[in-house]
Amino acid sequence: MINANIVDGTGGVNRAKVGPEGALYTVVHPHPPALEETGPIPFRQYFTDDGTMDGSNDMRVNGSSTEQSFYIKADPEMDTYIGSASVVIADAGATLNKFGNISELTNGVSFEWETQDQGTVVIHEGLKTNFMFVRLAGGAPAFGDGTTAFRAANVSGNSEAFLPMIDFSDIFGLPWGMRLRAGTDDKLKFTVRDNITGIDEFDIIGYGIRF
Repeated sequence: MINANIVDGTGGVNRAKVGPEGALYTVVHPHPPALEETGPIPFRQYFTDDGTMDGSNDMRVNGSSTEQSFYIKADPEMDTYIGSASVVIADAGATLNKFGNISELTNGVSFEWETQDQGTVVIHEGLKTNFMFVRLAGGAPAFGDGTTAFRAANVSGNSEAFLPMIDFSDIFGLPWGMRLRAGTDDKLKFTVRDNITGIDEFDIIGYGIRF
């Protein structure tokens, strides 16, 4: 028998252990491998018309003749991981089969992950109704029932709203979310391709980490 150990590279103080059933004990960290002492930095930003915190986050625009994109772009120095996106679509009388309280959109809101060297990944080619956003989010958060399912009251003034939370780790199996690589043109974006100026509120916030 040859005894073997897996040890760290700084003197062998830390050793990997094998359990009684032959399993190698490991730890899944909730962040990328640490490169700096400070670790990941919490990140929150609206999807905006210029990709920065200073841009407009009001997505109620007329994209029927000229499409308008709202996005989060890569940071010059740090990787950005977008773990989730919180959507608010508010309008008086909103129902699942409409967009806000507008009839089902013709072209819809496209959702894409744009990378500098791999091109564009189309996550959804056209989100045309409130239900399509809810479905993209896997039905989360689930509350209410019947005609009030997934719909909250008095979110924007007296208007009802759908509040889907798109969890990229849960839906796509990406441990830390959608990566926007430092120093690239990577971006995560929603593009409005219809006139949706008539609803009461439409905006999206991305949550994640920068590292």
